[in-house]
Amino acid sequence: MSATAEGDGYTIVENASLLGRNTFHVPARAAMLVDVRKPAALAELSGYAMLKAGPLLVLGEGSNILFTRDWPGVVLSIAAHAISILDNDGERVRVRAEAGANWNEFVHWTLGRGFVGLENLVSIPGTVGAAPIQNIGAYGTEVGEFIAAVEAWDRTTSAMVRIDGAACAFGYRDSRFKREPDRHVVTAVEFLLPREREPRLDYAGVRDELAALGGDAPTPTRIAEAISRLRMRKLPNPVVLGNAGSFFKNPLVSSAVATTLRDAHPGLPAWPADERHAKLSAAWMIEACGLKGVREGDAAVSDRHALVLVNHGNATGAGLWALAQRVRDAVQARFGVLLEPEPIVL
Repeated sequence: MSATAEGDGYTIVENASLLGRNTFHVPARAAMLVDVRKPAALAELSGYAMLKAGPLLVLGEGSNILFTRDWPGVVLSIAAHAISILDNDGERVRVRAEAGANWNEFVHWTLGRGFVGLENLVSIPGTVGAAPIQNIGAYGTEVGEFIAAVEAWDRTTSAMVRIDGAACAFGYRDSRFKREPDRHVVTAVEFLLPREREPRLDYAGVRDELAALGGDAPTPTRIAEAISRLRMRKLPNPVVLGNAGSFFKNPLVSSAVATTLRDAHPGLPAWPADERHAKLSAAWMIEACGLKGVREGDAAVSDRHALVLVNHGNATGAGLWALAQRVRDAVQARFGVLLEPEPIVL
């Protein structure tokens, strides 16, 4: 049984089900679930013993997490979702979005008002508050490029803070928030978006999809439509088939290691990350191991994209994680490269 309590700007549920709170659709429970509608309520909530001392998990739409067990502490979700324009000088605009806003809806909100930059990040599941933590990226763009500041509740000082974008220490699917998971609760994000920008179209398939759409100039709206179509074909819809998108990061290796691997495995895609490093295609290596489409019960590697693990109905988080470890071990045995999970695995 679950017990519920209401406060000014928040709701608390004890022994709460998380089945509908994760896109893998795996069963799990939390000792306490707190939905925060007003971020100011965090000051009051911080005095609660479980939030002050116990394990805390901040959860958005659950699109970047795999529960392998119940969560023994507090799950906290920011439900505030307002969007506002803070400043507009005609060339660039500063937009503030609260953490609970749906990411894809926010991207379309910006494009509908003529603000560009986020079009390559369309159709990524999740919330605005999760975007800086993972430094979400797709089709040649990372969100950190456009983040001016992050507002957060600092659990160490029990105060609201505003962290400048440069201080967020963004990296490939990484940030200071990911490296310090128990410190900050993101409450809002400020974006600095231009009115015009050179489009990024060199990622595989984008130009072909634009050509198929027809028309002339590749406007940001048309780019977003093309990328949405690409994602729909490549990635299973988590509403229909439980998944968290790409499960593994594309591994970063030295340029010398990349050259050696490509000599030994012709066709292995690799692209420069910087002067000394290259990224390898994790999907290609998984498929080369014969694991695309493999299934263990209801846990499976997608037959549409080898980077995606899916739940065909009744898979548990532990079962999906066991399959992920099988994939990781096979790639390491064949290529000597250790794949890292992209979602948080609990």
